Amino acid sequence: MTQPPDEVVLLADDGTPVGTAPRATVHHEDTPLHLAFSCYLLDDDGRVLLTRRALVKRAWPGVWTNAFCGHPRPGETFEDAIHRYARHELGTTVTGLRPLLPDFRYRAVDASGVVENEVCPVYVARVGGPLEPNPDEVMDHRWVGADEMVDAVARVPWALSPWMVLQVGRFDAATLRAALEA
Repeated sequence: MTQPPDEVVLLADDGTPVGTAPRATVHHEDTPLHLAFSCYLLDDDGRVLLTRRALVKRAWPGVWTNAFCGHPRPGETFEDAIHRYARHELGTTVTGLRPLLPDFRYRAVDASGVVENEVCPVYVARVGGPLEPNPDEVMDHRWVGADEMVDAVARVPWALSPWMVLQVGRFDAATLRAALEA
């Protein structure tokens, strides 16, 4: 079976799709606005998974962030993309997927000059099995209390991905836990 091309959905400033481009070509110093997602994973104890981006990542290598992020392919639902990335990046499944910040959008510039420019809905889910992180994506991971994550954003934002800092600034630990119980 042939794999679909690894493309992202390009967006107009108002968020409407205007085309596609190979994912490998869109992240640079003048990144066009495109569609993405972020996902926070909780375990049965209510802890949140933080991952440290692999050093081979082009943007924000070695930075701690939420469980995983990615890009839906043209015609792919967010749900399908999230399940695909959970398998690829963490070797796991997710359950109870829910939107947390459906209208999140951001632009950030990495120290190397690479720009992230994304309409990036944020989701929360429960981890559905053991983790087997892909070393090309994740160099370390840690389960932390939701309050501990919020505290880390306040205390050491420079050690975390800019999208996570902005996202956590829009919710608190109780909101994260409540999203899964809704």
